[in-house]
Amino acid sequence: MSKQCLLVIDQGTTSTRAIAFSLQGAILAVSQQEITQHFPQPGWVEHCPEEIINKTLAVCREVVTKVKVDNVVAIGITNQRETTIVWDRKTGKPIHKAIVWQDRRTSDTCEKLSETHAQSFFQAKTGLLLDPYFSATKVAWLLDHVDGAREKASRAELAFGTVDCYLLWHLTGGNVHATDATNAARTLLYNIHEGQWDNDLCECFRVPDSLLPEVRDNTSEFGEIDPALLGKAIPITAMIGDQQGALIGQCCFTPGMVKSTYGTGCFVVMNTGNECVTSSNRLLSTIGYQLKGKVTYALEGSIFNAGTSVQWLRDSLCLIQDAAESESLASGLSSNEGVYLVPAFTGLGAPYWDPHARAAILGLTRDTGIAHIVRASLEAVCYQTRDLLLSMIDDLGHGISTVRVDGGMAVNDWLMQFLADIDQVSVARPEVTETTALGAAFLAGLGAGVYQSLDEVSRLWQADKVFEPVLAADKSKEYYRGWQQAVARVTVT
Repeated sequence: MSKQCLLVIDQGTTSTRAIAFSLQGAILAVSQQEITQHFPQPGWVEHCPEEIINKTLAVCREVVTKVKVDNVVAIGITNQRETTIVWDRKTGKPIHKAIVWQDRRTSDTCEKLSETHAQSFFQAKTGLLLDPYFSATKVAWLLDHVDGAREKASRAELAFGTVDCYLLWHLTGGNVHATDATNAARTLLYNIHEGQWDNDLCECFRVPDSLLPEVRDNTSEFGEIDPALLGKAIPITAMIGDQQGALIGQCCFTPGMVKSTYGTGCFVVMNTGNECVTSSNRLLSTIGYQLKGKVTYALEGSIFNAGTSVQWLRDSLCLIQDAAESESLASGLSSNEGVYLVPAFTGLGAPYWDPHARAAILGLTRDTGIAHIVRASLEAVCYQTRDLLLSMIDDLGHGISTVRVDGGMAVNDWLMQFLADIDQVSVARPEVTETTALGAAFLAGLGAGVYQSLDEVSRLWQADKVFEPVLAADKSKEYYRGWQQAVARVTVT
């Protein structure tokens, strides 16, 4: 069997990983390092860009040592989206820490803009809603709060990029300032219908176009990695935002197919083909992927906190020692006993879009124990998924029968069964749950000529286990009503 492989950089919110995949889609080697989370103020989340690039190189070096650098055919990059970095074009140094997608510091800016611009103005151009989640207000904040930044920007001395763009710049020795269509589509500055940066939006958010990168297809000749970094000039042939990467990795190539990723947050994405569906339920229209200049659109619902809830139970409350313990605690209870956890640690995403909502645990009694709170944190993931699926069903006018799941939380059998029960759908878990990285590998292979078509790629997807609903529909609705009442207690808008 060929030793050739595809190297993927999977730069996420809580960690950076490098994964080598065989040409058949099997994982050959993995290296991972956690990324430090900085919380300078309540609702603010930052990362150190230098730490991101240094740890990215460290994990890549470890993996290529295992698989041998000469066997690496191409590199694909997938990344946390919306996270914003501005750096000096001459030195490559960031002017400030990265502002992470979860960060809510620009909530007031969004509220002021909403007084002069209707949501329809932003939605019509970008498919997005005006919210601190996206990159545009983050860029403006950096230019306004870092000494001399606006002056440097006016002289075209600064560059903006999401994490993919920042990595590409440094991996190519500062020779390429480019992003892909899926990441550009998450900035609130990119017109997803015209396929270009939008002058009206740039003016609205006061972002000079000199900062903006070139936008390319998801498979493209993005350049070669500096041979001094890994010992060989390997071509970078793919870049894609993490949730769109999972859409590719789950082989959701037919309109109507749905994937749901359970990592730091939860993201439900449906392929809508060449139709850009405008949601009446505050879901996002976005670019699913762009190949050979052709756009495939998607409908997306974003949940800000999923895996972070379990992390909070472990690190802040010390209720569990590791994430795996949550499964045994949850399965040890016959019901939630009326306890609900609303994980609005950084506000609520779709369909609520309330940046001011804050987390709460409701329904506590003297009988409530650790297991109830742990179970409630897992259940919240399923309730929020139901929020999104019901919104999609209403927008599209037809039901959803199957959801393909992935991400770190997807290995929890209890959680996946409860997901099937609450959402009343089949839940299909693939053999390879690292589908975000797998999607980037598939695209890198397409870009390098390893695969000839998406049909060829789709034949590589295999199911590990399918969970079918066993809970009665009326009981599912009863649990969900309790969730809706809990959310109503914490929402502000």
